[in-house]
Amino acid sequence: MAALRRKFGEDYQVVNTNRAATFSAPVKKKRQRFVEKNGRCNVQHGNLGGETSRYLSDLFTTLVDLKWRWNLLIFILTYTIAWLVMASMWWIIAYIRGDLNHGHDSSYTPCVANVYNFPSAFLFFIETEATIGYGYRYITEKCPEGIILFLFQSLLGSIVDAFLIGCMFIKMSQPKKRAETLMFSQDAVISQRDGKLCLMFRVGNLRNSHMVSAQIRCKLIKRWSA
Repeated sequence: MAALRRKFGEDYQVVNTNRAATFSAPVKKKRQRFVEKNGRCNVQHGNLGGETSRYLSDLFTTLVDLKWRWNLLIFILTYTIAWLVMASMWWIIAYIRGDLNHGHDSSYTPCVANVYNFPSAFLFFIETEATIGYGYRYITEKCPEGIILFLFQSLLGSIVDAFLIGCMFIKMSQPKKRAETLMFSQDAVISQRDGKLCLMFRVGNLRNSHMVSAQIRCKLIKRWSA
């Protein structure tokens, strides 16, 4: 190579005649899509006013539409806070009545048997709420305020369970991930069919199960000059 350059000068260039040489195509700049291929419309609404109050007015649907990490966080926090609050109420009743000072006195009838401190009150609440019923801690008939709190606890627990478990069930039954197995062609073409120009693309289903009453909607964006 150096001898050739000395013979023909510095303007000598080597030409590659290998037909197997590959040429990289220019990289296309990725453009933002108006509609994603999973069907999500890539448009955000802003400056509408009163958005937060509108979302809170339909709290159940708002929770269903949240992402899974926020749903699980709300699920855990709601149950944890409810458990701690209700256990604290049982402990307060035992503290006001003086049951904590007669924990091991067999001649004394407490509101809740075998509740000596906050952990034992918390365990009593969990056993009652989860209907475990070990039989070691129980409400006595000498405590009307405990009976009222027990009824309130049962009603509140049923409401919380119905709300949160119903929200999780509806979220799991939504077929949002069904679109992950639907494949769209990378490019769309315009071709003539039946004497008309048609925009065509392919849609494929990777699963063997068939989709009933499937519908495809397209949105066309074009410039409009007034």
